[in-house]
Amino acid sequence: MFEVRELSFTYRNDKILRDISFTVSPGETVAIVGANGAGKTTLLKILATLFYPDSGMVLSDGHEAFAHPMKYRRQLGYLPEQVSLYDDMTAKEYLKYRAQLKGEPAKRVRRRVSEAAELCKIGELLDLAIGRLSLGQKKRIALADALMLRPKVLLLDDLLNGLDYSMREAIGEILSEATNFTSVVLTGHEINDMAGWADKFFVLREGVLSEPIVDEQNDKDAYAQKVYAALAGGGR
Repeated sequence: MFEVRELSFTYRNDKILRDISFTVSPGETVAIVGANGAGKTTLLKILATLFYPDSGMVLSDGHEAFAHPMKYRRQLGYLPEQVSLYDDMTAKEYLKYRAQLKGEPAKRVRRRVSEAAELCKIGELLDLAIGRLSLGQKKRIALADALMLRPKVLLLDDLLNGLDYSMREAIGEILSEATNFTSVVLTGHEINDMAGWADKFFVLREGVLSEPIVDEQNDKDAYAQKVYAALAGGGR
């Protein structure tokens, strides 16, 4: 279980987040949406222990993230909105380098890269220089990196931004498969796409998180409309 308890965060006397609380069950996907500047990226950076909150707790299986950040990060996959890949490396070289950087034993690196490539459907890209790849292909490489050590929790900031429909659909399929071993927390604006595979949504507005929005009717379109209504202030 991944738990966020009463997180608050202030930046330059501006209260960005106010008593944020939610839970993510094993294998669950949670989408956090809101206007630009609502604090979504700040929240994910706190969950990744890159920022420290004024108050509150983040727990993974009962272990407090800020008390033992290095141990917590080993269970975490985090993909920020802007990812710096090495254009002169091939995708395989990059993933091997990243696995080694994360401390994976040399004898397991090849298997980890192979598994991540299969999950993210990038086998045909492994021997290509990253600089030759499209934005969507680069994002799949970055996602493979985030998933490579099979984290318990995967944090994704605006992953679908800039992708065409087919690539957003492919990413959704990858994430749905990944929930066999990880829980997912992601931000974004592509509500219609995320409604096809997110278990629940939260709207972040003025630093406050809404009640969870769930698909009670098993109807993707109606689900998305509930989220849009909550964003507009017409529902929760």
